[in-house]
Amino acid sequence: MTTSTHPAFQGEHKRLRDRVSLHSSGLWFLLGAAASLLAIGQRWDVPLLAWIAPVLLLRFSRTTPVLVALLGLMVASTAQIAAYIVASVAPFNTVTTTLCLVLGAIFTAPFALDRLLIKRLHPLGRILLLPAAVAVVEFASASLLPVGASIGTRAITQGENIALLQLTALLGPYAIGFLIAAVATVVNEIWDTPVRATALRFGGGLAVVLVLVFGAGQLRLAYASAHPAGETVRIVGITPSMALREPAKDGVSMASFPASAATLKALDTPQRNAAYQAVQQELLANTREAARSGAQIVVWSETAAPVFETGKTAFLQQVAELAREEGIYINAAIGIAYRRNETFLIGPDGRQHWHYQKNKPVPGMEPVAPVRNAPPLVQTPFGVLVNVICFDGDFPALARRAADIMLVPAWDWPEEGYVHTMKMARVRAVENGYSMVRVDYDGVSAAFDPYGRVLAMQDTTPGKAHMMVVDVPIQGVNTFYGQVGDMFAWLCGLTTLALCGLALARPRLAASPSGLSDPVAELRRVST
Repeated sequence: MTTSTHPAFQGEHKRLRDRVSLHSSGLWFLLGAAASLLAIGQRWDVPLLAWIAPVLLLRFSRTTPVLVALLGLMVASTAQIAAYIVASVAPFNTVTTTLCLVLGAIFTAPFALDRLLIKRLHPLGRILLLPAAVAVVEFASASLLPVGASIGTRAITQGENIALLQLTALLGPYAIGFLIAAVATVVNEIWDTPVRATALRFGGGLAVVLVLVFGAGQLRLAYASAHPAGETVRIVGITPSMALREPAKDGVSMASFPASAATLKALDTPQRNAAYQAVQQELLANTREAARSGAQIVVWSETAAPVFETGKTAFLQQVAELAREEGIYINAAIGIAYRRNETFLIGPDGRQHWHYQKNKPVPGMEPVAPVRNAPPLVQTPFGVLVNVICFDGDFPALARRAADIMLVPAWDWPEEGYVHTMKMARVRAVENGYSMVRVDYDGVSAAFDPYGRVLAMQDTTPGKAHMMVVDVPIQGVNTFYGQVGDMFAWLCGLTTLALCGLALARPRLAASPSGLSDPVAELRRVST
């Protein structure tokens, strides 16, 4: 018997190999978790790391005992959500801490499924399970949770990659998460089975898909550039000066929500009335100036005009008179403390064309109750107009409307404004094929064409009143996603269920390149 075949030597060799493997897995975890903190859909993102982080975390998961893998994945996912909250300078309290834990568990789920079932699937199943589950979790989170698609949707991390964003016009925002996860599974499949056949079969297939996705996106943009949009409409976005607007909101906070009768009565003072009227008159004056400079549609930022319930009708009459005198459309954004966050589209004839109330106040930040009303569609000489308010636009299903121009009054803050406008909101324009004008108080206002290309951008964090002037195409484009909705996400759901069913039904273990045991088989042995 040679030394290399002696049982004691083989045992020592196995222990050494296991220690090396464990140390390597720890390295993959540290690198993957660190990379993921720079791929959270926030202002310090490095978009490439959104593709690299899942590769490393999946390598950690697949080469680590199951309990260690699940714990590590939960830590990494929760840290991502916490980093998002830090980047947006939201306070850590009971609400945000709970949000970290809940979303951390939710976004760990696809990787947990992969770790628990991967040894029971054939190669194609191992490739598809994680991407399909990622798309399902993103879709479910955006549809069912109060944060919408603003946290955890991988499309946000790629929000300035215009060629890649064109994929959302075909399959919706969750297709980007699917594609990023597919890169992770393919790389790990080749890593587990480093033979030429695996590299050609899966690596080659992935390369073809990536070339098609990015190539088709570039061709779509090239086609759009070669075919001018045609007729445009001049739109002016107006935000009030902070010197007037900020004092008008003093004393209004979540601490007093819902407001008592005494709280509401305390707001109604001569000083506050004067503050409200100062903002209102500035908005009316700036709107008149915009009209006389060629504006055909004027859009105010979110709750630009603070009003009392008793004075709302009289103020809207002033807006209607101005619209009639100047022959313009005015999307007047009004705020009634603790009661309403709403918009009114007033036409050149002085008639009200829509009254829309915000559906989705930001949890823990906006002291108004949510309202259920569909975003309004209005046919005008400048195409079909539609309106949502700020955070509403982070819910893809809510913003999916057949329109030519989407008007979005918004209110952010300096750390969040650029990300919210340039990475999150613009995705809705590409998905649905409409131009978008987002007028953002204390953030970044911008306008996009139906392909997500920037038509105008303005930093509104300096305290003066702002006017963003932009000529916007009056004709949108049809998109497949706009027609069929979240069909791709539902197909991913069916795929995930089918693969889970196949894995659980398998009587024997699949091949295990990493040498780890199958958790499902271990559980079955224990139960019998």
